[in-house]
Amino acid sequence: MNTTIARLRPITATQTVKSQSQARPMAVGGALRTFEPIRSYTTSVSAEPFLNGTSSNYVEEMYYAWLENPRSVHKSWDIIFRNANAGVSPGAAYQSPPSLGGAALGLANAQAMVGAQPNMEKLVEDHLAVQSLVRAYQVRGHHIAKLDPLDIGVIDFDESPVMLGLKKVGFYGLDESDLDKVFRLPTTTFIGGSESVLPLREIISRLEMAYCQSIGVEFMFINDLEQCQWIRQKFERPGVMQFTLEEKRTLLTRMVRSTKFEEFLQRKWSSEKRFGLEGCESLIPALKTIIDKSSMNGVESIIMGMPHRGRLNVLANVIHKELDQIFCQFDSNLEAADEGSGDVKYHLGMWHRRINRVTDRNITLSLMANPSHLEAVDPVVQGKTKAEQFYCGDTEGKRVMSILLHGDAAFAGQGVVYETFHLSDLPSYTTHGTVHVVVNNQVGFTTDPRVARSSSYPTDVAKVVNAPIFHVNADDPEAVMYVCNVAAEWRATFHKDVVVDLVCYRRNGHNEMDEPLFTQPLMYKQIKKQKGVLQKYSEKLLAEGAVSRQDYEEEIAKYDKICEEAHARSKDEKILHIKHWLDSPWPGFFNVDGQPKSMTSLSTGLPEEELVHIGYIASSVPVEDFTIHRGLSRILKGRAAMVGQRVCDWALGEYMAFGSLLKEGTHIRLSGQDVERGTFSHRHHVLHDQKIDRRICIPMNHISPNQAPYTVCNSSLSEYGVLGFELGFALASPNALVLWEAQFGDFHNTAQCIIDQFICPGQAKWGRQNGIVLLLPHGMEGMGPEHSSARPERFLQMCNEDPDTYPEFAVRQLYDCNWIIVNCSTPANYFHVLRRQILQAFRKPLIVITPKSLLRHPEAKSSFDDMLPGTHFQRLIPDSGPVCENPEAVKRIVFCTGKVYYELTRERNNRGNDDTVAIVRIEQLSPFPFDQVKVETDRYPNADLVWCQEEHKNQGYYDYVKPRLRTTVDRTRPVWYAGRGPAAAPATGNKAAHLVELQRFLDTAFNLDAFTEQS
Repeated sequence: MNTTIARLRPITATQTVKSQSQARPMAVGGALRTFEPIRSYTTSVSAEPFLNGTSSNYVEEMYYAWLENPRSVHKSWDIIFRNANAGVSPGAAYQSPPSLGGAALGLANAQAMVGAQPNMEKLVEDHLAVQSLVRAYQVRGHHIAKLDPLDIGVIDFDESPVMLGLKKVGFYGLDESDLDKVFRLPTTTFIGGSESVLPLREIISRLEMAYCQSIGVEFMFINDLEQCQWIRQKFERPGVMQFTLEEKRTLLTRMVRSTKFEEFLQRKWSSEKRFGLEGCESLIPALKTIIDKSSMNGVESIIMGMPHRGRLNVLANVIHKELDQIFCQFDSNLEAADEGSGDVKYHLGMWHRRINRVTDRNITLSLMANPSHLEAVDPVVQGKTKAEQFYCGDTEGKRVMSILLHGDAAFAGQGVVYETFHLSDLPSYTTHGTVHVVVNNQVGFTTDPRVARSSSYPTDVAKVVNAPIFHVNADDPEAVMYVCNVAAEWRATFHKDVVVDLVCYRRNGHNEMDEPLFTQPLMYKQIKKQKGVLQKYSEKLLAEGAVSRQDYEEEIAKYDKICEEAHARSKDEKILHIKHWLDSPWPGFFNVDGQPKSMTSLSTGLPEEELVHIGYIASSVPVEDFTIHRGLSRILKGRAAMVGQRVCDWALGEYMAFGSLLKEGTHIRLSGQDVERGTFSHRHHVLHDQKIDRRICIPMNHISPNQAPYTVCNSSLSEYGVLGFELGFALASPNALVLWEAQFGDFHNTAQCIIDQFICPGQAKWGRQNGIVLLLPHGMEGMGPEHSSARPERFLQMCNEDPDTYPEFAVRQLYDCNWIIVNCSTPANYFHVLRRQILQAFRKPLIVITPKSLLRHPEAKSSFDDMLPGTHFQRLIPDSGPVCENPEAVKRIVFCTGKVYYELTRERNNRGNDDTVAIVRIEQLSPFPFDQVKVETDRYPNADLVWCQEEHKNQGYYDYVKPRLRTTVDRTRPVWYAGRGPAAAPATGNKAAHLVELQRFLDTAFNLDAFTEQS
């Protein structure tokens, strides 16, 4: 055996490599030397293609070390550097170098050895080749790992073959005669354990054990040396995947429960959809392993999100929901509770606090309810996790964490996955690492992965945030357990995302009623022959003697008995109680001293001294030596002037509402694109020092010494992900005002899934109240079809209110509605509705159609008198002008909402109709103010009714308002329309056409004969 060894040490990312121009002269033997004379020489003996351009730098570093101390490098390099300095050409032949035991050569001996150069080149190249080989396994070993339990190879890599294995060493410049040569291992691998040298054959064997068995690791794209070295240690050290007898038995028990739960459901309800876990039963021990390890690391609360596949099993065997509560859901005669529509069993969530039996520590587990819209729950989970971290002061994510489960097709195909990943490291959104578990069925519903994604793996999207990806064969439970332990440790160590890709299969079709052979015949022929993972693992442990046949059968019988007893109890359940399925309970919120909170309407006004105090904070820079922009100085002076005049505009009204709630102890979080300044440069809640980069001041956090914190954060350019995140944050606690502002109102349409599936029906489906606020800028300003309309008609269409029924009690309307929709026309009303959102005894989503031009409209200001104690939100603002003097002479009531009111009043003044046309503003559209509208229609008994809006007839509010106005007057009077005609786009792109349309509908609104003639 050839025992010639060379030490190979690669350049790391943290080392500084001197360029040729920076090379410092060194003295060797009385002469000054630089790297330049041997640059071409070393290039000829380096393995440039295998080290991606780093080998020349490496040799240069070693050369400088040799100049300082010739004994610091191996003798083979000593010979090369001495020959190069002596002027020997790279191609010259000379004799073999001495063995390792030989004495050091002097310069004269080195010069005498001219003629051995080819052998020396081979030696250097071989060692560089070994390093390249190690790197190749680290980069591409997962390509040939045994990941697929079906062994059908659905993953498409690039067409070039993977040059790994004993027979492929020629690709690296080695041959079979080198397999028994001994090489010193580079510091970038840990396969040697305590050994620093190994034969090439053993090096390859250990690399294949580390990277090419049931686990495939993708991590070499990570640009952090420490993280890469950490992963290498976890997978390369010999013997890392060793488990104790107790660990194996625990794993088998968990596999039994996972498998037998599905078999029990199939036995009892064979014709029911349940989206079972068959084919990936190892998911249950995988999740329990992550939870165990995280609990060991100090985590006290875990928030989880997942699609429907395997949800019932996770609820039963991970969250520990009572089995009888799960089984009763299959009873078709189960009656619904009084409130809400409910949802199917495989969409529901749960919250549970229990003891972790492995660590004997308390842990809270929350599985969030999720619709069929796969991955939609991802940002919601992250928002709830962030909120829990915030409220318990967990600034590093050591106590609260999230686990997200994904399907392979959805993980690759759903854009919200990318949006969620991009929130993972943002300061106001990070949850300090999420463990992602992909249940990789290797097929979508019926869609083959080769036409479902462009990447090799479904997990490639995770590379955008440098998350390591651990692919694992789900039919190897021990490999799954090891990988999940590593994933949990990674999250605890680096507080960054990590992905576990459970490569499995789906034994049944998309659901238990589906026939998969229609579309995947070859795959499902193989699946029918596939032995179950529990059977394979039990046979392995029985063969090892880790368990006995009797113990194994007793474990199965024990769990079957648990299921049968729970099934018997489930027959006693007659009513679905949604409280059993809450994933975000708010203990103590709905009651005071054991009694339900009062439903009476409270004043939302404030003492004048408090308004003045908050106003002056809003007008100041409460930090010394802070330089603000000159334009901002004028804005702050203008605010101070308004405070002195006892008036406020929209921005100051918002400041008053926020500041007062903060002072009262309510945390406020405002998020969205550009919310710190405001899209229309009106808010300025974050001030930036004009001289010092990144120095900011948030005056709102200087309202009071004991105030709650104010979080205002510009978001990424995302609506779907960010709105979902804020919804999750709002679900965590009722004692916070959480607001999301769209840059323009129509931007909410890219977050429509969150609105349609979570915000609108959330309480009805899942019993979850939440008080999130959506601020949607809206208004026809002649600026084109985009950014004009917040599409209020969509929100109004989804209201659960009956337009044909006159309600009895206004506050009860609020409690019964699914959300509240307002279009405020005054800063004072905006102020009140924000405060009401927190002060009322329950929580409902609030949709605010916010203004654009009214932000600076000289008439859109409110007096402090409208915000003092005793004042409150006005659902409807009646006309208080000359029409009140002789209401019977009024010929028309024009009902409207929002900005168009100011255009109507201007037109009325120009026409001189002040005493014949009343203009009434409906500020709260849903729930509709039937009672107050009736007061107005009764006040003007001879007036016809007109609804005026600036939106097109098939958009806006008309179709919503008309039947409610008709119900209010008991259908005794018609309701006419004044506004733009029907159109496909929200607004014209031509300014002149916009003005023509505006004047036309204003003419219609004030032409007192127009509707009479139509009738």
